[in-house]
Amino acid sequence: MVNPVHLRTLLEVMRQGSFAAAAARLGYTASAVSQQMAALERDTGAVLFTRSARSIVPTEAATTMVRHARRVLTDLDALLAATAAGPAGRPVHEVRLGVFPSLAAFALPRLFASPGWDQLGLSLRLSVGEPSQTVPGLRAGGELDLAVVFQVGAAGLAWPGHLERRWLGEDPFRVVLPRTWGLADGSEVSAEQLAGMPWIMHHPGSPDATVIARLFASCGMHPHVAAYCDDFNASLGLVRAGLGAALIPDLALRQPPPEAVIVNVPEIRPVRGILALRPEGAPNPQVDLLLERLAGILEGGRTR
Repeated sequence: MVNPVHLRTLLEVMRQGSFAAAAARLGYTASAVSQQMAALERDTGAVLFTRSARSIVPTEAATTMVRHARRVLTDLDALLAATAAGPAGRPVHEVRLGVFPSLAAFALPRLFASPGWDQLGLSLRLSVGEPSQTVPGLRAGGELDLAVVFQVGAAGLAWPGHLERRWLGEDPFRVVLPRTWGLADGSEVSAEQLAGMPWIMHHPGSPDATVIARLFASCGMHPHVAAYCDDFNASLGLVRAGLGAALIPDLALRQPPPEAVIVNVPEIRPVRGILALRPEGAPNPQVDLLLERLAGILEGGRTR
């Protein structure tokens, strides 16, 4: 029978790229990690690594096993969390989660309504804010266990080196126009056609604003700015009122209002990367379980 401890060690070896680095993260010796991997190979009958005196190279079997091990371990954590629940299924494990507003509005209702949520033994203490507000909560002794943040292009916060990162998905921006401009929803429009139109833009100086301004400049666009606004709901309201066009991320645009249309501009397709940040340290099954749920919700939400 496969030992779940060995599967967790395999995941760490694959993340770190060596037995020694995985051992340092897990609190083992490099010899103990090597022995666990040898035992896993015996139990499964698969060769997981090609070994040399100075390096290890994962085989295709190791890559396949890791893909399935993540799901198996998540289900095991769910089982343990559920059986550890208190009377009447009350949650017993608190996860302190920081999350940015548009993701909170989209994902949290779906998370709480997801099948079996009440049986997982998880309780969330939430902090909803921009990445600049939530990331400091991950410092040593901070008030958060996990922060889900976004990054536009290569811009954004410089994450502290002590944080682990996990990629959760992408959140593309959409070009949203007032319906009164006469274009049909889903129309393909060139950047040149929109160059002289009024726009609702981020306040200058923010990483998002810098990336978008450079993108517009690369398309030869120097738009007239009708308003500066960093709140996507407010920006959408200004579009509805006919004030100008705006770039709105998908997560904030799940139900486009009838007064606005979404158009396709091939030259203008910025994307927000969504990442989970957590302090380095001992594995936290509750955080792992929550991340799997959030990743599944984001994957299921890719409808456009």
